[in-house]
Amino acid sequence: MTDSIERKKKALLDEIDKLREEYQVELPKRIAEARGMGDLSENAEYDAARERQAFLRARIAQLTHLVSQYNEVAASPADEKCVGFGSVVVVLELNSNIRSEYTIVHPIEVDASESKISISSPVGRALQNRTVGEEVVVTVPAGEKRFFIEKITSLKGSVFTA
Repeated sequence: MTDSIERKKKALLDEIDKLREEYQVELPKRIAEARGMGDLSENAEYDAARERQAFLRARIAQLTHLVSQYNEVAASPADEKCVGFGSVVVVLELNSNIRSEYTIVHPIEVDASESKISISSPVGRALQNRTVGEEVVVTVPAGEKRFFIEKITSLKGSVFTA
């Protein structure tokens, strides 16, 4: 497994551990303290702790699913020459002649400020399974964009250029 995948998995597992600690140790104490305050029907501390508990449960499940996706990608003999989950893609937008770099990520990892786009976004779907040198047409709310794929760096670290 490559360092890139291992680093991402380690960061996710560290976050899961931190969230589990809060979920299993800190929150039960907060809930017990809130119960001790009396009537639960009007107890804001109790409600807040229960809401946090539900959030943590959902977030742990999301991150665990993401770790399993990284494991699948690492174990799969997928064609690294094609754009896929975790790929870093350099494209030239042919309409404006602007070069952009995108990292194709899971929807919960999207961060526009870091050019991380979802694999299920219009651009992500259009780039998926494409190779270096291909021209891709994407329909977006602002119209149609045409991209030329110049470079792909796979999640496993292989680099392909036009």
